[in-house]
Amino acid sequence: MLETFSIPLESLNIFSIFPMLITIVGGLLILVVDMCLKNANKQLYTMLTILFLGLSLGYITFFSINGERAFFNLIAIDGFSLLGQMIILVSAILFVPLTLSYNRFHEFAYPEYYALFLFMCAGFQFMVSSDHLIVIFLGLETASLALYTLIAMHNRATAFEAAIKYFTMGSLSAGCFAFGSMLFYAASGHLDLEGIRNVLEAHDYEPFYLVLSGVVFFIASIGFKASLVPFHTWTPDVYEGSNSFLAGFMSIAPKIAALVVAIRIFSIFVEIIWVHSVLYLLIVITMTLPNLVALVQKDVKRMLAYSSISHAGFAFSAVLIGGMQAYSALFLYWILFLFTNLGIFAMLWISRTKEQIWDKRYDHSYEKFSGLIKLCPLAAVIMGLFMLSLAGIPPFSVFWGKVYLMSAAINNGYLFLAFVMAINSAIAAYYYLKLIVYMFLKDPLISDGNVYLQNATLPLKIVVGIATLYVCLSAFVVDGLLFGIYGYIGGSLM
Repeated sequence: MLETFSIPLESLNIFSIFPMLITIVGGLLILVVDMCLKNANKQLYTMLTILFLGLSLGYITFFSINGERAFFNLIAIDGFSLLGQMIILVSAILFVPLTLSYNRFHEFAYPEYYALFLFMCAGFQFMVSSDHLIVIFLGLETASLALYTLIAMHNRATAFEAAIKYFTMGSLSAGCFAFGSMLFYAASGHLDLEGIRNVLEAHDYEPFYLVLSGVVFFIASIGFKASLVPFHTWTPDVYEGSNSFLAGFMSIAPKIAALVVAIRIFSIFVEIIWVHSVLYLLIVITMTLPNLVALVQKDVKRMLAYSSISHAGFAFSAVLIGGMQAYSALFLYWILFLFTNLGIFAMLWISRTKEQIWDKRYDHSYEKFSGLIKLCPLAAVIMGLFMLSLAGIPPFSVFWGKVYLMSAAINNGYLFLAFVMAINSAIAAYYYLKLIVYMFLKDPLISDGNVYLQNATLPLKIVVGIATLYVCLSAFVVDGLLFGIYGYIGGSLM
């Protein structure tokens, strides 16, 4: 007679997936509310979205226990998981209020938009919270499928093109991840990264051809999500086709999820000389090539897309360097980058107009901001601060992230990498300052400055204010952030 199969609740530890369950239940509840209240205002959906994101963030902050494994050993409650989820949820909470704009964009009237947004966040949370390849893959696909739909809901020709292009490239990325997982399972008999590491190290990474093929597939898959060159081609078109709210969020959340997964996977193989060399080359090219292409862009949003690719290259260097200092610098860099990108994309959203006054193709051409200091001085100053921060000018926020990453590279013997970082920071300063030149030194093309504030609702002003304060006062919080980051990931590297 077969024994009764039972799973003790305490060993299952279902509380470990509560943060994801909160966001999933939130998405389902929004759909139920829509069925019950047919004419509900979009502000209700926005507030419900922020509420469930806040509950998930609060649970992670106050109730999660670092250093445990749970849910059939599929969930890893470690520092990388907790910090990754915090960045994803904080960015979501800060970006969602941008939907409360004056201009009526039809996608924000649909409750499905907010439900899909929550499902996407849950997918990213699963990605960073596991070292099991199946769970990472499920999280990746959940987030990606929701994101494709959110982009297409913008209902413009460029949005449809962006969604199809992102879907096509994303499907290729998913296929590469699945093939890589299959090859590592064939080589080790495990799908959890710790088991794969133990078996491969015991057998000196043999059979080599399976390990080689698996790593190549993973580089392609994660390179797509992190926008590493040459897997970056989708990025500028998808950013251009998306609304500024979603483009700004895409520059933060998917990339930190990909970076956490990259830390978990490539830390196993980075000691292999050819893997180390390939990652080194990709990082150097990713920092450099997008910077050169950004120099000739005519649209500010496309420039920011290439800028975010270069910043991803900066952050990915921590995966190559490895160790406590590099990983801490990565999370610090991305937190500081979060608030700067939040601010500049919020300003683009505030200045968004449905009429193509300045350019027939681009919504945010450089000419649009000509003479902005004469038409709307406060907006020009705020955008100038964000540009200086992205350029790495002290004492603004991104400067501190670059300094800590470069110091991690130097302390670990990566002098050439630190040199490339410095050179690219100098190149990037040119195209960031280009916008400042247009705003402060050129004559305005229109006479009415109110057109730049068409979307400036109170929630948007609050978000911009938070981002501006953080960018300007980051020097006073860097030490506290680093102390907290060290506390979270210290146990994960022991």
